[in-house]
Amino acid sequence: MNAISHGDRWVHLNTAGLGRMPAPARAVLLEWTRHEDRHGPHELEEHLHDEVRHELDDRLAALLGTPPGDTVLFTSAADAFATVLSRLPLGPRDRIWTTPYEGAANLTTLFALRDRARCGLDVVPLRPDGDLDLEWMAAHIDDDVALVSVAYVPAGCGIVNPVEEVGRILAPYRSLYAVDASYAVGQLPVDAARIGCDLLTGDGWRFLRGPESVGFAYAAPKLRQALAPHRVAPLVAPHGAAVAALNTALAHPAPAAAHRDLAPGLRAAVEEVPGTELIAPGRTQSGMLTFRHAGLPAALIRRRLAERGVVVWKTVGQETPLFLPGRGVTTAVRACVHGDNAAQDVDRFAEALREVVHDAARAAAVRHETAAAPAAHALSGVPAASRGGLRAVASVPGQAGPAPAPAPARAGAGDAGAGGAGAGGAGAGGAGRRPAGRHHLTLVPAP
Repeated sequence: MNAISHGDRWVHLNTAGLGRMPAPARAVLLEWTRHEDRHGPHELEEHLHDEVRHELDDRLAALLGTPPGDTVLFTSAADAFATVLSRLPLGPRDRIWTTPYEGAANLTTLFALRDRARCGLDVVPLRPDGDLDLEWMAAHIDDDVALVSVAYVPAGCGIVNPVEEVGRILAPYRSLYAVDASYAVGQLPVDAARIGCDLLTGDGWRFLRGPESVGFAYAAPKLRQALAPHRVAPLVAPHGAAVAALNTALAHPAPAAAHRDLAPGLRAAVEEVPGTELIAPGRTQSGMLTFRHAGLPAALIRRRLAERGVVVWKTVGQETPLFLPGRGVTTAVRACVHGDNAAQDVDRFAEALREVVHDAARAAAVRHETAAAPAAHALSGVPAASRGGLRAVASVPGQAGPAPAPAPARAGAGDAGAGGAGAGGAGAGGAGRRPAGRHHLTLVPAP
């Protein structure tokens, strides 16, 4: 199902931001919203309790490889992550591990947990190719590591982190293992048992194509036991009609393997355009792709593509503050393919991106010619023999003589992001100064 099947001519390459609900899910959302508006919430709640929740529990269990009934609904994965992990009983002798690919919302929760518990917070280093350094993890894991948090696929780039391998490293130890599957579930296989995680969080509106404001969390028995005295529950329960629509969306999944066929074409479309730079660390990539252009802002590219009927997303470096800012990335364009898309969508994206860059280059050339024309006219009366020693200078109103030359632009060395933490590794390309050598553990100091 592509954009045209929804009754328009848009090419939707932003399923990572907001998936396009299948028609049956949209119909359920509309029907039960109207029903609640006319008759109040009681009949809807009965319907959810008697029919929908049982189906939804079974569908989430099949999707996540978990026992039925072990998932709890939240308004988002970030809400679930914060609600569950903020109550962990950690102390000053404990340590938390995160990665450079952790999202800003989850980092906020981890920083708050660190500050409350007065424990350590370490950032797992990257290999030179951008993958997590599993050898370092295996060498440094010990029973003082109480929590490890890994994003299956981060928001800021399309790398697929080796969550199952991490789970095998952690299995013999006491550490709780949290996996954020927000950008993975629905486009990649997600099996909590194979991963070996104690907490798995996800959003229902991305690759699962449900409505906004419905997420979920699976908590394994080990985590439930640790949290038993704290009575963890969502602060705000998802809205009833949205829950019913998510249940229907799960019954109409998009083809799961489609991104594997389409992602190479999406990558080639970006690589073939002059001036583009892929932000694609690691050896394994998902159906998400992030890139930037040397001369065009990400916001401009997004708008110009939208004018041509192609929907992408502008991502900002602070979404993954321990990774992108340190590589000089402030904004970038994110596109993704999913089972909703077809090969024609990738072709239209490639054509539109070429047009955007070509038109921008042509406009820049016209501006340059227009600016150069007065200077050429001014020189028309100067003898040709005298022109060789002349050079163009910019004048500043009210200032005698030429303006001082602007200082050369510096490639951002990058702030390490929230908490001042950074991590080694390559992967963002050559726009910023590359870190030399192989970095290992970077500590986020407790105040």
